[in-house]
Amino acid sequence: MTDQSPAADIADADMPEVVDRGGAIAASAPLADRVRVIACGAIAREVIAICRANHLKHIDLVCLPAIWHVFPEKIAPAIREAIDEARREGYGRIFIGYAECGTQGQLDKICAEEGIERIGGPHCYSFFTGNDAFLANIDEEFTAFYLTDLLARQFEAFVIEPLKLNEHPELRDMVFGNYTKIVYLAQTHDAELEKKARWAADYLGLDYEYRFTGYGDLTQAIVTAAGR
Repeated sequence: MTDQSPAADIADADMPEVVDRGGAIAASAPLADRVRVIACGAIAREVIAICRANHLKHIDLVCLPAIWHVFPEKIAPAIREAIDEARREGYGRIFIGYAECGTQGQLDKICAEEGIERIGGPHCYSFFTGNDAFLANIDEEFTAFYLTDLLARQFEAFVIEPLKLNEHPELRDMVFGNYTKIVYLAQTHDAELEKKARWAADYLGLDYEYRFTGYGDLTQAIVTAAGR
């Protein structure tokens, strides 16, 4: 499924390398010391940044397509396949870099069967915010449409094109008519991404709110999975 030949340590890797290697970064540490992280491609940059900041050079990262954020029914079967592949390759330590992410309990079922942990929370908006904080305010946020750095960067590819809003602009109000605002949950300080997020709010005819979250609960999840 992925290219598993030796590569630079994940702490020295960057996002283009993940993409160029078919979604995988292989650690140079001995196999017995490695942790295979099977993650959503939508958080690849963040996982790499966390590994770099915490010197986690024994992490292998395998990313499934970020666009499956829009097609969550594809996630659980692919996760099972990726776990099976990791087992065949001899990995004893595996971590799932997904929250529940709309899999309707299927991901939790796989994790329970395999004895593997995943990122806590219902979705990335929650764990980037911090699950406790997100859930505490959920009743006040039900008309919010969230963007992360990835969704701000690729709003057209992840929102406009899958919903065919570019071909049928009349669908905009049908799909987003019950939303009142876009909330940009920013992982990094990036003026260009904030500009893109503001554009997305204007495109959808929604109010705009900016919140810097950093990596939220993702940092502790990856560090704990790495055994630190």
